Amino acid sequence: MHLPKHLTFLCLMAVALLSCQRQSKSKTPPQDFQVDFEKFTLDNGLTVVFHVDKSDPVVAVALTSHVGSAREKEGRTGFAHLFEHLLFLESENLGKGGLDKMSARIGGSGANGSTNRDRTNYYQTVPNDALEKMIWAEADKLGFFINTVTDQVLAKEKQVVKNEKRQSYDNAPYGHTSYVIDQNLYPKDHPYHWQVIGSLEDLQNATLADVKEFYRRWYAPNNVTLVVSGDFEPAQAKAWVEKYFAEIKKGADIPKQEKRPAVLSQTKKLYHEDNFARLPELTMAWPTIHTYHKDSYALRTLATLLTDGKKAPLNKLIVDEKQLAGRITMYQSSAELAGQLMLSIRGYEKVDLDQIHAAVEEAFARFEQEGFSDEDLARIKAVQEVNFYNSLSSVQGKGFQLAQYQIFAGDPGFISKDIQNMLAVTREDVMRVFGQYIKNKPYVATSFVPKGQAELALAGSQKASVVEEKITEGAEEKFDATAYASYPRTPSSFDRTVEPPYGKAPETRVPAVWEGKLKNGLKTLGIVDREVPLVQFNLRLQGGLLLEDSAKVGVSNLLAELLLKGTKNKTTAQLEEAIEALGASISVNAGEESITVSGRTLARNYAPTMALVQEILLEPRWDEQEFKLAKQRVESQIKQQKANPNAIAENQFRKLLYGPGHILSRNILGTEASLQAISFQDLKNYYAANLSPTLAAYQVVGAVSQPEVLASLSGLEQNWKAKEVFEPRYPAPAPPKTATVYFYDVPGAKQSVLRLGYLALPATHPDFYPAQVMNYILGGGGFASKLTQQLREGKGYTYGISSSFGGSQLAGPFQIQSGVRSNVTFESVDLIKQIMQSYGPTYSGQDLDVTKGFLVKSNARAFETMGAKLGMLHNISTYGLPVDYAKQREALVKEMTVDKIKGLAQQYVNPNRMYYLIVGDAATQLKKLEQLGFGKPVLLN
Repeated sequence: MHLPKHLTFLCLMAVALLSCQRQSKSKTPPQDFQVDFEKFTLDNGLTVVFHVDKSDPVVAVALTSHVGSAREKEGRTGFAHLFEHLLFLESENLGKGGLDKMSARIGGSGANGSTNRDRTNYYQTVPNDALEKMIWAEADKLGFFINTVTDQVLAKEKQVVKNEKRQSYDNAPYGHTSYVIDQNLYPKDHPYHWQVIGSLEDLQNATLADVKEFYRRWYAPNNVTLVVSGDFEPAQAKAWVEKYFAEIKKGADIPKQEKRPAVLSQTKKLYHEDNFARLPELTMAWPTIHTYHKDSYALRTLATLLTDGKKAPLNKLIVDEKQLAGRITMYQSSAELAGQLMLSIRGYEKVDLDQIHAAVEEAFARFEQEGFSDEDLARIKAVQEVNFYNSLSSVQGKGFQLAQYQIFAGDPGFISKDIQNMLAVTREDVMRVFGQYIKNKPYVATSFVPKGQAELALAGSQKASVVEEKITEGAEEKFDATAYASYPRTPSSFDRTVEPPYGKAPETRVPAVWEGKLKNGLKTLGIVDREVPLVQFNLRLQGGLLLEDSAKVGVSNLLAELLLKGTKNKTTAQLEEAIEALGASISVNAGEESITVSGRTLARNYAPTMALVQEILLEPRWDEQEFKLAKQRVESQIKQQKANPNAIAENQFRKLLYGPGHILSRNILGTEASLQAISFQDLKNYYAANLSPTLAAYQVVGAVSQPEVLASLSGLEQNWKAKEVFEPRYPAPAPPKTATVYFYDVPGAKQSVLRLGYLALPATHPDFYPAQVMNYILGGGGFASKLTQQLREGKGYTYGISSSFGGSQLAGPFQIQSGVRSNVTFESVDLIKQIMQSYGPTYSGQDLDVTKGFLVKSNARAFETMGAKLGMLHNISTYGLPVDYAKQREALVKEMTVDKIKGLAQQYVNPNRMYYLIVGDAATQLKKLEQLGFGKPVLLN
């Protein structure tokens, strides 16, 4: 989870967004688009980019090193990603806990990092009074870090990274697909041959000498870009950058890597029997071209034309006509040295992948013969452009992009060229790249099929080489994370142990909210935000799963799917085209207690977008064929969930929390049996009985005024009639009187998925927010929490763990969730139990100071994005909170005492009155769990 003559960023964004709409309807050339920035380079080679945006009192700091897995050596893979982890742990002057510990004190958000083939970045958004602290901390990581890495630190972090690999790849359905493709698409000496995460063997073999060599080679200032974006004074920030970074020594010159696209002489077909898959999946990868090459833009457009929407040939043939699969994914993946076009199709149960492959070839032939229209191309460009600008709507998003352009295009100002290249793609470009890279060209094809179903793989496929880890008790390397280590300190011209002071504290800015109610009872809430010419909205209708018949669960989810499949006067394809022609997006989603229509659009197209929302909501098409296809897709999802340990845990934990008689114990998708029982008339009945404006709220944020919003809703006000909705009452399930351990067996699981908790509080309970405050140090505060510090940082048992209170108008769960390596399942659960037992009694004044520091200071960035503002409106309309609830909560936090926290912990965190659910390998882990003292575990399957 870091000057030419320009117009201002916001004015140019407005010009560019407006030109986007013209582009979608005409051949008007795109306007020039640029972002204000200042760039300079220190004597040691550090590149620095500043972008000033004073719309919110926050600043994002991103440090990006031009090193990813492509700079690694064979046999020492995974190092770049390992460093992403190590740099958060400690540095000479930040001390133990490093940036994560400081982030909790200063109210930072999103302190995280990411690694890909070509770069590693570190980023965080903080209140602007903490900018000097961030610059000091980032400099400490770059120049005053490596001496703190000891054998014990390395041994611990190896376990964390290996847990991440198990969680994301080894224990996940289709998790080894990328490994198999890259091993066969790129030759052994190509830097993209191996995975970014590396191999378990290479990670285990990493030595301290290897780590130090890697750091000194690639983490030198002349291989790093620092971006500061947000509300700050550039002159002062420049002085701080020079103070803290300038004396870090320059490294050896870094040679430029040459472009090296993959070359295949023939098609390669491979198959793998996947322990966690329940459906066959075909993935095809064609070698293409590197990032920012002209063809990369055309290939991205080609992928969309082939798969996105009812008219797209792959979707039309495979999903609609032949009904072999429910969804298709295709995208162009461009990196610094090479690229690949990826096509992935997960078939329905027991579908032979040869059938899907033949359909792909048929769809390509149809595409070549029939082509596409100018309108299709214009719609795709409109959506691409709006998504591009939306990615720049936060200071962190701008910072990411400026760093990306600097490193891979050599100029932060490439942002203007990037959007021009995107909009300059022609019909000829698209057909040319289809012929150059796809038509009759060799590719790598992988068939991932369920265990025992190898006959579903493509004919002629060879067995793929996949390394499966064995579960062995006591196999992991031992380490002591608490061991004290002395190390030489890096000399500096001043005392870096002194943390810089805060600047002037920013004041929490609560956006102005307008509220109203239409004549038919629809509540309306809005925030005017003209930072960018976009509008986001939610229309939330109470209901969802809560209003369903328990014998036919899955109706609301199917209804949500069907509402976007055309209207009375528009087919599905015509509705898609109408939405995209506006540069808009509209989605409909069903939840446990609501159905929500959400959207985003250009401000100038807000009114016609809302006209489409009205049409979707009040004039559904009720297409029988779309109903049939939707049922197929959902049934496929249900089958997939049966093999996904995380989905199993989610569904089983819900059953424990609510009990068999409560509707919320059910999976919103339904079951295979309930799907069969649902008729088309059931959807119509649910729609007629439950969708009423009296149980709905409309929330909108963006460059649109209250009168404009009310005008856009006039049709809904007149045509959507209020009705009485029957709302069933379910008794609130009682929490367990004693703890019980439940186990769901997934043979061969490389990790155990943990869910611990009980049904606690509704969001409207006066203790709900105080309980969240109490939970911050337990498991809600990320790296500041005791659960993370002890299970991840202390023991290396897990990649991540958290605790949370979730509630709505109904009681929601307190739960602790994690994935731990399989051979420490008991040890992990037992440690969590001990942490809960001691949490209240050992809670300290220092814990409270950290909690207050974070929760109060983080309010400065609480409403930076449109999404955050929509969340605020949701809380106000759904739970009856006052408009200034953020300030009221800030006052509550300031008044919190250690004794109050201890009382809340005693009341709401009792490990002896919870459900303990483990999803893992019963053969190796079940018996040992009896030692928890909660009796013999109950085996659920």
